[in-house]
Amino acid sequence: RVAVMYLGRLCEVGDPDVLYHSPAHPYTAALLSAIPVPDPEVRPDERTTLGGEIPSPLAPPSGCRFRTRCPRADERCREEVPVMAPVGDADHFVACHHPLGPGEVLTPVEVAGASA
Repeated sequence: RVAVMYLGRLCEVGDPDVLYHSPAHPYTAALLSAIPVPDPEVRPDERTTLGGEIPSPLAPPSGCRFRTRCPRADERCREEVPVMAPVGDADHFVACHHPLGPGEVLTPVEVAGASA
């Protein structure tokens, strides 16, 4: 199993094959997008680059700790800490109010809009 953490909290846990091929948390998707691809045809600007404010680990934000950088964050993310919940059919869990669906990726427009 693989666990992904952000500012000291678990945000996604699952079998490596499932998690790597179908991440449900926006942070996991961004991390996987940052893995270098040894192909000169793949341009670095095609990777996900997160915007928003980088929070202090000493004074993390209220609610979801990733919300200041998440393109899907809304008022619920500001107020409620997301809890781990099963996603999909496998042994895969995510702590996110707005998880990615199977095969869904973060779009450049979503990422540019991160500011909650």
